[in-house]
Amino acid sequence: MRSSTRASGTTDRRGPEASGAAPPVRGLRPWRGIVFSPAWRRFRRHRAAQAGAVILAAFLLLGMVAPWIAPYAPEEIDLGQNLARPSRAHPFGTDQVGRDLLSRVIHGARISMLIGTISVGLGALLGLPVGAVGGYHGRWIDRTLMAVVDILLSFPPILLAIVVVVVFGPGLRNAMLAIGIAQMPIYARLMRGEILRVRTETFVEAARATGQSETRVLLRHVLPNSIAPIIVQSTLNLASAILSAAYLGFLGLGAQPPTPEWGAMMSEGRTYLRVAPHVSIFPGVAIMLAVLAFNLFGDGLRDALDPRMSRR
Repeated sequence: MRSSTRASGTTDRRGPEASGAAPPVRGLRPWRGIVFSPAWRRFRRHRAAQAGAVILAAFLLLGMVAPWIAPYAPEEIDLGQNLARPSRAHPFGTDQVGRDLLSRVIHGARISMLIGTISVGLGALLGLPVGAVGGYHGRWIDRTLMAVVDILLSFPPILLAIVVVVVFGPGLRNAMLAIGIAQMPIYARLMRGEILRVRTETFVEAARATGQSETRVLLRHVLPNSIAPIIVQSTLNLASAILSAAYLGFLGLGAQPPTPEWGAMMSEGRTYLRVAPHVSIFPGVAIMLAVLAFNLFGDGLRDALDPRMSRR
């Protein structure tokens, strides 16, 4: 006799859990929670932010595949084609020594993105611990750390970067160090404000009441709930870092020739603005697009992570 249910023509509707059988294995969907999250839906409604993300993706792709898609080597010199106007052979023209501007702008995307990423990462690495410790512990620790931060904030960021470059010497590495140090006070102040806001929340008091150490409360409860504004600020700081690198390069304090950095390329072309304006125009347009893309993307990211700022 097989089964009483089969003999009577009925079926067992209790499901595999009730009957003791293993439930069927479904395919995992690790991106489902992200794609359908409220923040992602708000970001998808922000058209300007999507345009910025597309431009940024294009620059990142150009930087990664620059050696394979650039028509010429960025340092290749052809004195017979110096200051040539845009043509089929050289779509962006050439500079004063005959180097192809399109190739140099493409390779410059890699350098500018690298400068922005390292500079912002260094600024966050230096500033976030200062702001977190000062805001969480308060008292004389906070007063001492914030006094140092206020001194640094009294200098305009580009002026502070110039001072650092003058002390350590010009060059791409020192320029990234200078921009990172100039951005450190911004992160310190922002993180301190977020820590002061979050540390009085109910869930933090509950964590303390369970006997958790202050370090554990800071790392497990306070910092994770303070990170969203930091992400948005980092996106916006990438734009200012690229601009600062262009300023330093234009002044001759950043990347040194023949490095294809956009600011240095504009500086080289300023002598020839009357006879060959394209030498400075195309690197300038690249800087403008990169900065605009970061600002648009950061604006949309802010609206997505903060429902109070979402567009209706």
